[in-house]
Amino acid sequence: MVFFTKVKLNSTKIGRFANLKNLKMKFGTKAIHAGQKADPSTGAIMTPIYQTSTYKQDSPGEFKGYEYSRTGNPTRTALENNLAALENGKYGLCFGSGLAAVDAIIKLLKPGNEVISTNDLYGGTYRIFSSIFEKYGIKFHFVGMNDDSKIISHINENTKMIWAETPTNPMLNIIDIRNLSVLSKKNKLLLVIDNTFATPYLQRPLEMGADIVMHSLTKYMGGHSDVVMGAAICNNDDIAQKLYHIQNSCGAVPGPMDSFLVLRGLKTLHVRMQRHCENGKVIANFLKNHSKVEKVFWPGLKSHQNHNIAKNQMDDFGGMISFNLVNNKLEDAIKLVSNTHYFTLAESLGGVESLIGHPASMTHAAIPKKEREKTGVIDSLIRLSVGIEDVEDLIKDLERSFNLI
Repeated sequence: MVFFTKVKLNSTKIGRFANLKNLKMKFGTKAIHAGQKADPSTGAIMTPIYQTSTYKQDSPGEFKGYEYSRTGNPTRTALENNLAALENGKYGLCFGSGLAAVDAIIKLLKPGNEVISTNDLYGGTYRIFSSIFEKYGIKFHFVGMNDDSKIISHINENTKMIWAETPTNPMLNIIDIRNLSVLSKKNKLLLVIDNTFATPYLQRPLEMGADIVMHSLTKYMGGHSDVVMGAAICNNDDIAQKLYHIQNSCGAVPGPMDSFLVLRGLKTLHVRMQRHCENGKVIANFLKNHSKVEKVFWPGLKSHQNHNIAKNQMDDFGGMISFNLVNNKLEDAIKLVSNTHYFTLAESLGGVESLIGHPASMTHAAIPKKEREKTGVIDSLIRLSVGIEDVEDLIKDLERSFNLI
């Protein structure tokens, strides 16, 4: 039997979006103001970095909302409140990385439970599912989620969760969240959506019926490639209670400095995402018309197989683009990604600077070749995280590299 420590669900213990006036704010206003207030002791506009591990108690058990920084920290609380507001959720919880958030969510399950996951997903998520949690008796089914019958065929009495990324990494497939919500509720399953690629600026899965939204805050939410962090947001009191117990008991929490950095980054999320989307559209169309490009994967293109779903559930189409090369030669892909200047060859995504990567040998190397090729991650697939530089410079940079192959 698993015992959960009972804690009060209040704004000092769990990042909480309880102030209904936040619902009336537009997104950019939320990003700057939600969950935050001037420091009462100094009037400081920015949330202070409470660099402390512990807090003075007036007598045993009597404290001012915080007792130990693994359990809660005022800087982290401000961030958790802000994240909940942006996703139109009730509870936000931060973790030491995106994978730490994945870890906490899967710990809601127990041995013998089964999870149906999209087969096109971040390699790190695949790795923790297949090489860590399967050892503890949790079974994962990796299926394409554009066909309901494939999902339904794997549902049985042990199935407890559906896990999906949308847009997916790196193929930019779009999964119908509302449809998954109907399917999960009909079968009494938890629906978890990884919203890292879209951010709440572009889509808000809780509004479409998801039970939990998770993020790698390292990416667009932080936005400056200077912090590693993850988050989970939900509305359900019981789920929040269990996640908080896991967060506190397992201790994979971020420090106050990292919390401050993400909180600062979120203040410009709406401005940055608008530019990412604008630049993404230009780059996608440049690639679509390039003679050395076989296919472009970007949901804003009408040729994208899920374009209509994307139009329905997203407010724009983002700055993540993947493409493969004519003749599918590994050596061409390696030469192209190794010779750009403004597009930096690096892991990760979502920063203000443009990044380029080769999924088969980098982010998705943990997935067996046969399995990754089934989802489209072939040897010449290249992934771009289009930044917010001047797009003309980015096109010239890509063209120079194309000329070498």
